[in-house]
Amino acid sequence: MSALGNMVTVYGAYGHTGRFVVAELRRRGYLPLLAGRDPEKLQTLAAAWPGLDVRPAAVDDPGALDRALAGAAMVINCAGPFAVTAAPLLEAALRAGIPYVDVAAEIEANFDTFRLFADRARGAGVTVVPAMAFYGGLGDLLVTAALGDQAGADEVHVAYGLDSWHPTDGTRAAGVVSRERRDGRRVRYSGGRLEYRDDQPPVEKWFFPQPLGARAVIAEFTMADVVTIPSHLAVAEVRTYMTVEAAQDLAGAQTPAPVAVDADGRSAQSFVVDVLVRSGDDERRAVARGRDIYAVSAPLAVEAADRILTGRTRTVGVASAGTAFDARDFLKALSPHIEVDFGGEAV
Repeated sequence: MSALGNMVTVYGAYGHTGRFVVAELRRRGYLPLLAGRDPEKLQTLAAAWPGLDVRPAAVDDPGALDRALAGAAMVINCAGPFAVTAAPLLEAALRAGIPYVDVAAEIEANFDTFRLFADRARGAGVTVVPAMAFYGGLGDLLVTAALGDQAGADEVHVAYGLDSWHPTDGTRAAGVVSRERRDGRRVRYSGGRLEYRDDQPPVEKWFFPQPLGARAVIAEFTMADVVTIPSHLAVAEVRTYMTVEAAQDLAGAQTPAPVAVDADGRSAQSFVVDVLVRSGDDERRAVARGRDIYAVSAPLAVEAADRILTGRTRTVGVASAGTAFDARDFLKALSPHIEVDFGGEAV
């Protein structure tokens, strides 16, 4: 248990990912404080978790946010769009002097967290870990672990092999905000910087390990990894890929939200994340396999929270997962949820 206390504010607790985070915190002995913008949804969630404190707070009400964080050892932000919620929650966390973790997949929102809060969080001695989720956090951990003692690489490729993608309402809302911020352009990371482009991304073939095998992928289907990985590793090219089927699901207006198929609320959607890191003639691989990209974000975020609260971090200030934690050890701790191997070597 944390030496700093066991109460953790979960903002957006009633959302799809937030519910998984609340359950994971309870499983690990923490006391979640249920916070978010909708009082009625919070009360409905609280009915399923008797005894948990409910703390409604709008993001444009600093006083309410302060009350939502009062007495908490840290805050986990699960409420998108993070372009709207991250900065106000970060400001509240800094006022309270407590760590902050979020599950943001939005590229621009994560970039803003590093750009706007790095100096202030470091000066306050507060740990801030954005994108501590399936997109951004997991890829960064895999790449960092694959590199070992190396501080960089020529190229990093992260291929997302999703058999399908049933997006939540939050994912769709975040996508709308991101597209508006980019004026409809797409983004990639090349030459050591973000580039915004008007052309269509290429379609390529990626040879995933089993069970997926060869699949058509959207190349330069850019995710939060282009923020987290270059934040601490010297890499000029970071490319992310998405299976065509999953990309089509995400784009489809009629694609349904995830449907629970087990007692834990997980969907049947499965994933393989295949990482290739290249430095000259040296190539290193890492593979992660699991189920339900939203559900698996909960153990990622809660493991980060536990390590922060028990003093198992490598830095303060704004830091990606690969900077803040021992990447291999972190991935090993996720073994009940994610199967990881490095070129045939299991973690």
